[in-house]
Amino acid sequence: MYAYDQYDQQMVDARVAEFRDQARRRLEGKLTEDQFKPLRLMNGLYLQLHAYMLRVAIPYGTLNSRQMTMLGDIADRYDRGYGHFTTRQNIQYNWVKLEDAADILADLATVEMHAIQTSGNCIRNISSDHFAGAAHDEVVDPRPYAELLRQWSSFHPEFSYLPRKFKICVIASEKDRAAMRLHDIGIRIIERDGELGAQFFVGGGMGRTPMIAPMVRDFVALDQLVTYAEACLRVYNRYGRRDNKYKARIKILVHELGAEEYTRQVEEEFAHLLEQGVEPPLAELERIRTFFTDPPFEDGAKSVERSDPDFAVWVDRNTHRHKHDAYVSAVISLKPVGGIPGDATGEQMRLMARLAKQYSFDEIRVMHTQNVVLPHVRIADLPALWAELHEAGLGAPNMDTIEDIIACPGLDYCSLANARSIPLAQRISERFDKSGKTGKLGELKLKISGCINACGHHHAGHIGILGVDKKGKENYQLSLGGSEAEDVSLAKITGPGFDEDGVIEAVEKVTDLYLAQRTEGERFIDTYRRLGMEPFKEALYG
Repeated sequence: MYAYDQYDQQMVDARVAEFRDQARRRLEGKLTEDQFKPLRLMNGLYLQLHAYMLRVAIPYGTLNSRQMTMLGDIADRYDRGYGHFTTRQNIQYNWVKLEDAADILADLATVEMHAIQTSGNCIRNISSDHFAGAAHDEVVDPRPYAELLRQWSSFHPEFSYLPRKFKICVIASEKDRAAMRLHDIGIRIIERDGELGAQFFVGGGMGRTPMIAPMVRDFVALDQLVTYAEACLRVYNRYGRRDNKYKARIKILVHELGAEEYTRQVEEEFAHLLEQGVEPPLAELERIRTFFTDPPFEDGAKSVERSDPDFAVWVDRNTHRHKHDAYVSAVISLKPVGGIPGDATGEQMRLMARLAKQYSFDEIRVMHTQNVVLPHVRIADLPALWAELHEAGLGAPNMDTIEDIIACPGLDYCSLANARSIPLAQRISERFDKSGKTGKLGELKLKISGCINACGHHHAGHIGILGVDKKGKENYQLSLGGSEAEDVSLAKITGPGFDEDGVIEAVEKVTDLYLAQRTEGERFIDTYRRLGMEPFKEALYG
């Protein structure tokens, strides 16, 4: 994984010192909240319902044990003993005191971490496939290119004050495990005629106006990847709406101009940049690549004894095929039955750090589904790994099931939310665990957002739930048919909303209909697409 050079460290240390002075002046009353707000947001510090929330960047979701240990220590030292892993592969602390914020940033800086550009109208954390560098189906490890984009975008003077926040994702396989086309820019690295290049998709996003990014270029040479990204952003920065924050995202610009006209302008800007002699950062790319070489894999067992039925289910659901046949990637579920999706205690974080060092070449990944991955685990080590995870409450065998729920913090924490997400997720996981239907349902992705901003990705759920305010009461809209994968689609609202009890019953009804109507091998999303919405509406509303 990437290691800071002297410039990275100097940049982060300087920002810590700068913010420490800003926070001191705010505490002394020398800055008003209006004056302090843009300064704290530049450092990932939000003011939520009950306290400050700090969002820490985890570039493309990659961590080592030293960093994960620090995250656990920060949870215990400065928060209430836990942190919340997010759908951008970051971590958030929900109970931060302003007088501690600079100390947290200073502690993070000692392990090559920071909170820069985790908020504000800038290029946010670059995300990627959580199995990058380990997956059997990728053409190349996409993380060096994600790291190159991170370095290019950090403190970029032209893109520090964009019309709205901006999110980029880089993957390198046909299978999309990172919701790539629901980003402002989605990049898929491909191989064509023996040459590696990138497909660019621009104008995706969720929120109040969800859109799937259209392809604007089917092949960009990798040595021009950053230059093409710059062209995409320049057109947006020039014409993006700054007078209306609801129409400020690049998806609105692409939609209003039309993909063809937006692409024409990007190609014109791209040609201009090349004519100006913008040099592709090849030397820096080569330097970065040296940090992403394979660990020293060893040959070994390609299967493992599964006499314990609980262990067998965990292996089937929570491990992913590796490019080396003696290894797998093992998913650590942060979704125990009745638990808060994405939360981990300080003790659990330190355990995951130790397990990564012991079993996964000191490497950890955060998934956008709010789970954690040990990317390189020997198959022979799986029984010992599972035993420790099971003992620590981290061995839930539920990856990609209805219990693997994505949920935003909702009205329990967020000042923007209309309804609670966490209690609903807890009750649904308990309901389906108790009924024993989870295994029968197979792959079924359920996502919950507490407001229209869609931090819980409800638009992309096979089943999506959106919390709304209905005459002062929490109400939940049910949507069906979304997908964030390579078969990307946006969910459609079934009809009138439900109260909390009612939406749980509604989820049960649509899953029962699926079980009754599916054909051999069909997932929930496949059955929904074959039948259409009407049978589900009939089951819900009569």
